[in-house]
Amino acid sequence: MGKTYEAIDGRLREFIEAQPVFFVASAPLAADGHINLSPKGHNGSLQVLDDQTVAYLDFGGSHAETHAHLRENGRITLMWCSFSGPPNIVRVHGDGEAVYRDDPRFEELIPLFAEADGPGVRAVIIVRAKLITDTCGFSVPLMDYREERPLLREFLGRKTDEEFAAYCESKEHNATSIDGLPALPLPLPPRKS
Repeated sequence: MGKTYEAIDGRLREFIEAQPVFFVASAPLAADGHINLSPKGHNGSLQVLDDQTVAYLDFGGSHAETHAHLRENGRITLMWCSFSGPPNIVRVHGDGEAVYRDDPRFEELIPLFAEADGPGVRAVIIVRAKLITDTCGFSVPLMDYREERPLLREFLGRKTDEEFAAYCESKEHNATSIDGLPALPLPLPPRKS
C-alpha cells in the first residue's frame, strides 16, 4: 500500500498541487516540548520548486511555532490528503528553512506565489525533502470543497505594513514559542515591494 518516492514529480506533484489544504508538523528537540500541527491553505500559497523542494507562504498569526522549530532543528513534515477523488495521503519529511523579508532570496521567491502573495506574508518556508511517502488514505472522509475563506486576507489587508509589524510584535508567541524558543525574528523587516 504505502510507497517511498525518490522525487516529487509526475502524478505525485499533480496530487500535491491539486489539494486545497495541507498540514505542517514540527517539534522542538526537548522531550517535553510541544509538537505543532497547523493547517495551511490559500490557493497558490504552496509551490513545488523542484523534484526535492517545496515552499509555502507563511502568513502572520498569533503563533510562530514552526519558525521556532526550524530555527532550533530544521525538522518539518508536510502532509496532503485527498478529501475527494481516489484516497491518498502524501508526506514530505524534510529540512525546513524560513526565508525572511530581509533575505535576498525572499525577493527571488515571492514572484512564484503571485496568486497568493498579499498582506501579512512573514516569510517563505522552504522544505527540502529527505523522505517522500504516500499511504492509502482509506479512512480519510470524502468532503466537498466550497471556497477559500477570505477572512485572513481581509484582516491583514486592513493593516499597513507598519501596522502588521506592530501586530506581530504584540503577539506573545511570535518572538518566542510556547516552549520559550526564539521564533519569529522581530522587528519584522518591511516589504521591499
